[in-house]
Amino acid sequence: MKKGYKALLEEANAEIEAVSPQQAERMARDGDVVLVDLRDIRELKREGRISGAEHCPRGMLEFWIDPESPYHKPVFSSGRTFIFFCAAGWRSALATKTAQDMGLSPVKHIEGGFSAWKEAGLPVDLPDERKS
Repeated sequence: MKKGYKALLEEANAEIEAVSPQQAERMARDGDVVLVDLRDIRELKREGRISGAEHCPRGMLEFWIDPESPYHKPVFSSGRTFIFFCAAGWRSALATKTAQDMGLSPVKHIEGGFSAWKEAGLPVDLPDERKS
C-alpha cells in the first residue's frame, strides 16, 4: 500500500480548516452556514442528527457538489459556507479536502465530528425510539 488512511488524513488536515463543535454551532446559528452530515443513513437513525443539517452520504459528495453532474444538489451552489461532519471527524476531513479541491469554498469540518458535538452538550434530534 502506497498511502494509508493515516497519511491521507495528515495531508488533508494540513490543508483544511477544522472548527470546534461550539464554533460550528455558533456559525450555523449566526451566519449563512450549511452543516453537512456525511454519515450513513443507518448512523443517523441510530445516533440522531443535528437539527437543520443537510444529509449528504459521503459516497455521493463529489456528484452532489459538481454542477455538471446529473446528481448535483443546488444547495452546493448556494455560495454559503459549508461545515462537514461525520461520526469522529475522519470522513469529514477527507471530504473537506475533496470539496476544497473541487473548488467549493469556504468549507470546513467539525473536529471530532458528531461525537464531539454530543460530548459538548450541543442539541441533537434523537431518533424516535430514543426520545422516550
